[in-house]
Amino acid sequence: MVDRRNKPMALATTPGLPPQPQVNFSHANSRVTAVLPTGESVVILLYGATVISWKNCFGLERLWLSDAAKLDGSKAVRGGIPLVFPVFGTAPDHAATSKLPQHGFARNSRWEFLGKSSSESAGPSDTSVKLDFGLSSNTLEDSVKSLWPYNFSIIYSVTLSPESLSTSIVITNDGAEPIDFQVLMHTYLRVNSSAEENGETNARQQDISQIQVTGLEGSEYVDKVDAAKTKSQSGAVTITGETDRVYTPAKGPSHAVAVAEEGEAVFTVVRDNLKDVVVWNPWTDKAAGMGDFEPKDGFKNMICIEAGSVRDWVNLDPGDAFEGAQTISD
Repeated sequence: MVDRRNKPMALATTPGLPPQPQVNFSHANSRVTAVLPTGESVVILLYGATVISWKNCFGLERLWLSDAAKLDGSKAVRGGIPLVFPVFGTAPDHAATSKLPQHGFARNSRWEFLGKSSSESAGPSDTSVKLDFGLSSNTLEDSVKSLWPYNFSIIYSVTLSPESLSTSIVITNDGAEPIDFQVLMHTYLRVNSSAEENGETNARQQDISQIQVTGLEGSEYVDKVDAAKTKSQSGAVTITGETDRVYTPAKGPSHAVAVAEEGEAVFTVVRDNLKDVVVWNPWTDKAAGMGDFEPKDGFKNMICIEAGSVRDWVNLDPGDAFEGAQTISD
């Protein structure tokens, strides 16, 4: 047998692409689900562009969603991250928004899915996926346009990474006159999750008064439970009864607001160009009076930390755009 000096070498194998996030539609194309290669997931309803689920790599739910939440588009979702625009609450004395229902129309409108984009990464541990949704005056129902007849367009983005969930909004004034609005991301965070992760069955009986919210020390707030009085926060925020407060954090949007359970931080929220933070928990009586709040003791398992601009009005000139965002890390 002849010895061949230059034997052909085996062809070099081309390394395969790293695993990519998976994005799927379900429920008659009314929901968008994204799953990272590392297991984290997010689910968004096209109705309201409402995030209704955010799970970490262990499958642990990080958002609170009422057992009685309507997910069929018949009313705004109780839980997750409803989007408030262009008015927070109601504003009967503000001419431009006086006719709008509570929290405006964004959370009650069907949004368009605009597409997805994934980050390039060396491995699955730093892969992320961004989902974009759109709403504009051109797609609003006529009944809504009659209540708020301004030309606008919105791009709302939900970005999932292994460490965090980010939501961002770009609002553009497409009309010929200025518009005033308020905007807020009404995030329901699920608490007592550490007990659930450890397999404890009595997590729902734990007292939410063990929760502390830090990062708001020394901040001015409007206490909506106490005749809308303006007060100043001393120390960490604790929940011992119905709580509905609009904070303007003294340290600015880039300073984290943290939620701690039994002294351990379980969430941090960092804002970008959203100057206010609403802290809300309905407590016993208010929860009992809401038909779509279930279980009735669910207030023990949730706290709303809501990033927005709601104490004043954002004024947007023709052709200008407003951008705001939050990043929640667990």
